[in-house]
Amino acid sequence: MSTLKETLHDDLTEAIRARDQVRSATLRMALTAVTNAEVAGTEAHELTDDEVLKVLAKEAKKRREAAEAYRGARRLELAEVEDAELAVLEVYLPKQLTDDEITEIVRAAVAETGATGMKQMGQVMKVANATVAGRAEGGRVAAAVRAALTPA
Repeated sequence: MSTLKETLHDDLTEAIRARDQVRSATLRMALTAVTNAEVAGTEAHELTDDEVLKVLAKEAKKRREAAEAYRGARRLELAEVEDAELAVLEVYLPKQLTDDEITEIVRAAVAETGATGMKQMGQVMKVANATVAGRAEGGRVAAAVRAALTPA
């Protein structure tokens, strides 16, 4: 059974052979981010698949935010490049939850914790994030929790 990092290496080799410049550049960038994460801190260590997924999710978030910023600045050609890189990264990430699915998870977390106001947001976030487990960005989950805990 190969690890996610090995899969990235194999896919990079395929992309180079196929002369797919966007895919090979994106995979190189992702592998560099993984390597940087491995040597960060006081002691170098091999990342687990879950840790590699977190690095890839962080890189995907950077691409999403950059594309948004480029669109805001009317630099559509640069936004398209970021979108293409994001599409390559999303192949390796778990399927992202919809807003409705996040809302349901948050409702269940609120019921489980018995939260009644914003003071318990941390408790609800802890329960919700355990269920979400990398299938949605923290900001989206936090927004749903705020909406659920704010009186209508």
